[in-house]
Amino acid sequence: MQIQSLKQQWLTHVPANVLAGLTSSFALVPECIAFALVAQVNPLMGLYGAFIICALTAIFGGRPGMISGAAGSMAVVIVALVVEHGAQYLLATVILGGVLMTVFGLLRLGKLIRMVPHPVMIGFVNGLAIIIAMAQLEHFKRATPQGEVWLQGTPLMVMSGLVALTMLLVYLLPRITKAVPPALVAILSIGLISQLLDLPTRTLGDMAHIAGAFPSFHLPTIPLDLDTLRIVFPYALLMAIVGLLETLLTFNLTDEITETRGQPNRECVALGVSNIVSGLFGGMGGCAMIGQTMINLSSGGRSRLSGATSGIMILLFILFLSPLIERIPLAALVGVMFVVAQQTFAWGSLRVLGKVPRNDAIVIVAVTVITVFTDLAIAVLCGIVIAALNFAWQHAREIRADSKSDEKGTRTYVLHGTLFFASTANFQDLFDPQNDADDVIVDCQHLHVADHSAIVAFETLQDRYRKAGKRLQFANLSPRNQHILQRAGVSIANA
Repeated sequence: MQIQSLKQQWLTHVPANVLAGLTSSFALVPECIAFALVAQVNPLMGLYGAFIICALTAIFGGRPGMISGAAGSMAVVIVALVVEHGAQYLLATVILGGVLMTVFGLLRLGKLIRMVPHPVMIGFVNGLAIIIAMAQLEHFKRATPQGEVWLQGTPLMVMSGLVALTMLLVYLLPRITKAVPPALVAILSIGLISQLLDLPTRTLGDMAHIAGAFPSFHLPTIPLDLDTLRIVFPYALLMAIVGLLETLLTFNLTDEITETRGQPNRECVALGVSNIVSGLFGGMGGCAMIGQTMINLSSGGRSRLSGATSGIMILLFILFLSPLIERIPLAALVGVMFVVAQQTFAWGSLRVLGKVPRNDAIVIVAVTVITVFTDLAIAVLCGIVIAALNFAWQHAREIRADSKSDEKGTRTYVLHGTLFFASTANFQDLFDPQNDADDVIVDCQHLHVADHSAIVAFETLQDRYRKAGKRLQFANLSPRNQHILQRAGVSIANA
């Protein structure tokens, strides 16, 4: 059975997965270089991180088909640290962040991603799609002594033409054949056209030279004391939170696209270990990358082989193939990423905004906007808080009571709903001790007691009837509700 599982994870559709891994590796290079430049470190650190994290998570992680690497969301987090303390502190931060991710996975907290509502997922996907598209616009600028300016004239026409041709190839090729990934054909075709016609367009080599040696092991050269920990820990914690969030959300998206279920805790452990290894070998930190994952999946990558191929190809680019890779036109990669952004964006969410509940629509829009203008962690947190408050508000309004009186004058209230912090005020409003019968029974058969606020609500209701000189009794408490009240030391008069 285990051998069969290994074959399924590694040896199904081998050519398709190898080609998908090769395609996603081309898309990884400029992204990792750009993120390294954002973090103000050597571009090779980004490529080393991409190789190590992509390969290790593919081999040992819990989600075949997902591509991880040196991500921009994590690069932004550590810019201030690098500027103030240098790259060695960054490596220590990556290692500590990896430890935190590993602990998160070992504690089996990856299942918490199930708490993320679907509207938050839609907002996350839409926000990252916009970010991917906006990031490509930077390639339409050129550096001048006065700063970056937009391309004009012939350079702009050449760049725009090649981008448009790339997108056209990606869209049209699947109608002719699905034997090879359209993104790979588009990248190679545009590269060949650019070389044969000697077109004046920017290439990967214009961003940075990627030739280098095999990454070597070394511990960060920093003081190992509490002062260092105070500097590094806040950044490591933020990196871990952002990395885990982006990975687990991409994990969920990959599950939906492939209609399979991965192992989130295993993925968290693999991500943590790969970040530790990356830091020890001079690489940046990283996590799952939704753009490259979408390229891999759309190119037919479903097994561990595609991710492993992508990571190993990054290493081969560094060691042997840099002269060829540096000739790839940026326009080809920009065109592919524009297609990825278009395919990632949940266009159906625009049609349903007026059909879903207003609060869900607010969550989708809020998470999208916050993701674009701040960062993923804040956006997801805000989305969850909005959704949770909406859930609490809706359930708070659902608590109700049916009342009836018998021939002896005893009033019985049959409660329905959930008693928790948001519904306690409505719960108290159901009763009027001053004008109620002398004997009152509260039937709790259909009531769910959720938290400490519910326990206090029971005590408060008893006190209100006691002060009014009335007798209050509770009936049909479930064993669970009785246990909660008894643990809290609440004495309940049962009917």
